[in-house]
Amino acid sequence: MTATDRSLELINTAAQAAADKLAHDVIAYDVSDVLSITDAFLLASAPNDRQVKAIVDEIEERLLKELGAKPVRREGDREARWVLLDYVDIVVHVQHSEERVFYALERLWKDCPEIDLPGDARATRGKAEEHARAQAAAEEAAEAGGDWR
Repeated sequence: MTATDRSLELINTAAQAAADKLAHDVIAYDVSDVLSITDAFLLASAPNDRQVKAIVDEIEERLLKELGAKPVRREGDREARWVLLDYVDIVVHVQHSEERVFYALERLWKDCPEIDLPGDARATRGKAEEHARAQAAAEEAAEAGGDWR
């Protein structure tokens, strides 16, 4: 069994919405062969809680506006560290970068086929690592700058 056309349409729209809000490392898996409750998972992350919320809001808005889809369940909204949107056909996970590393959902689903995503979503790969390096460099520069007194 493979993900339905409707699931792929939802995944692609959600992935593009996440990319448009500067999500990091957007990836999707066809989990239809191993799970009976959904066809596909979309994973995305962001470096802060505010951006996690913005990504989630954009995904919800775009899926409703373009495809008439509403989530049947939304979890993790309060903390905005890991928000789950359940659309039955697909499940969207938007995680804070720290949670993404800690829980490593990619390891759980690595044996499932990866779903080809729009170019903008594919271009987000490696952004979390790039952001972490830039942040570390900025912190290092700030510390070095503070030592001159």
